[in-house]
Amino acid sequence: MRRTNRQVTDIGEIAGILSRCEVIRLGMAGSCGPYVVPLSFGFEFTRDKITIYFHGAKEGLKHELLAKDNRVCVEADIFHGYKGITAGYESIIGFGRAEVVTGEEARRGLLLICEHCGQPQYPLDSCGMPTRVYKVTLESVTGKRNII
Repeated sequence: MRRTNRQVTDIGEIAGILSRCEVIRLGMAGSCGPYVVPLSFGFEFTRDKITIYFHGAKEGLKHELLAKDNRVCVEADIFHGYKGITAGYESIIGFGRAEVVTGEEARRGLLLICEHCGQPQYPLDSCGMPTRVYKVTLESVTGKRNII
C-alpha cells in the first residue's frame, strides 16, 4: 500500500469499518473481463476471521460466474465527503472464495443479512428459501482510511 499512514491493520478495526458499510461490491472473473456487482450483505467476525454472507436469485450471471470460478474480491467503503479534490473515506478490500451454503447455515446467513440491513425481524419463515445464499471467508483483507 503506497500510503501506509492511511492503512488500517487491526482486523477488529477493519470489521468495524465493514459494520458501518451499507453495500459490498463483489468482483468476479467474467469471460469478457472483471464483473462487479453491488450487494446487500451480513457478516460475522470470529477468531480474527471475517465471513461475509450475501444472497441472490438462483440463476443469473453472478451465479454462472461463481460456478466457474469462485475466487472473489470484496470491496466496501464509507464516503465522508470532499475537501477540495481529496475524499474522506474508510474502505476495506478482501479476497476469498464464495461458497454456496444451505440449511441452517443459509438461514444464519440470511439472519445476518437482515440484521445488518436493519431488518432483524424480517419473517424468513414466511418466504421460505427463495434465494441462493453464499458465504465468503476472507483469506486476506486490508483496510484504509482518510479522515479529513
